[in-house]
Amino acid sequence: MNYSIGFDVYGTLVDPVDMGLHLENLIGDKASEFGQLWHDKKVEYAFRRGLMQQYADFTVCTQQALQYCLNVYQISLSTTDQQQLMARFAELSTFDDVIPGLKKLVQHGHQLAAFSNGPEFSVRKLMTNSHVLPHLQHVISVDDLQTYKPNPDVYQYLMRRMHADMNSCMMVSSNPWDVIGAKSAGLQAVWVKRSPSKLFDPWEIQPDLIVSDLCELAEVLNS
Repeated sequence: MNYSIGFDVYGTLVDPVDMGLHLENLIGDKASEFGQLWHDKKVEYAFRRGLMQQYADFTVCTQQALQYCLNVYQISLSTTDQQQLMARFAELSTFDDVIPGLKKLVQHGHQLAAFSNGPEFSVRKLMTNSHVLPHLQHVISVDDLQTYKPNPDVYQYLMRRMHADMNSCMMVSSNPWDVIGAKSAGLQAVWVKRSPSKLFDPWEIQPDLIVSDLCELAEVLNS
């Protein structure tokens, strides 16, 4: 069976904590934990805005999360340095399995989309810089709906954009909350468990499939 597959971007296709080198140059030995807090906080801000129905695009969430982290670590960065850090999000690296896995999926006739909380322009630029864009048929953003995953409306929007139904549309994400969101909206969902230490939320909703990377996903779907 051929699927229409929406891939989460940050954490699934590219590593959002892959800011280490840039952060080290500005922040020093706290770079790794700073990067993780920055990622976690921008996701939290998106959740809050979705629940409050006070939408601002993901760039705003990212900027405000950066300011929060700077306050936590009592670090002062110039406006220029902050802008340079923000710009680096267009240069995040893919995980090693991403392009080989996408190639195998495309070869077997699956329709692929980047499906992100980020604005389409930003995601498209990131996908271009990381050489992922040629392997995708769509770049789909929640910005079109002015809300965020895991709102059920955005997963329904993914199906409409890909002209798919619940039996043929699949969400692939490394984020358990995203998998749960997709499943609760009626889609099939795959959890990419990129580390043995990662845990899935102990909810009543579980993924249809668990894989370690996108190459394994391609092997399972193409078998």
